[in-house]
Amino acid sequence: MTATEHPSEETMQRMAEQVLANLPAAFREQLGRVVMRVTDFATPEQLASVDMDEKWHLSGLYEGRPLPDKSIWESGDMPPRIWLFRQPLIAEMEETGVGLEELVRHVVIHEAGHHFGFSDEDMHRLEDEA
Repeated sequence: MTATEHPSEETMQRMAEQVLANLPAAFREQLGRVVMRVTDFATPEQLASVDMDEKWHLSGLYEGRPLPDKSIWESGDMPPRIWLFRQPLIAEMEETGVGLEELVRHVVIHEAGHHFGFSDEDMHRLEDEA
């Protein structure tokens, strides 16, 4: 996909779902209840939840309780969600020249890492070691 082609939310949604489908089975099983959503930008509330105020700087977000923090006694919670923000991802693609599929893959895996209880620092360290 070139920088002049801007995918729809539906196209980016399919890209993100394909990333999840290609994860190892053990991870896919643990991500079964996670809902994937693509929208143009984060809401002001989503930005505030990560101490940000610039909507162009947030390309993905995990909302939910990480697996290590869950209890079998909990019920009634909304399912965890992974959000991808389409416009910031497109802008990053255009600015960096990194392919959109690669950016989507990175963000989906990063946000899925939060579902498993990894911090941003943990994930950056794992990426550096890989």
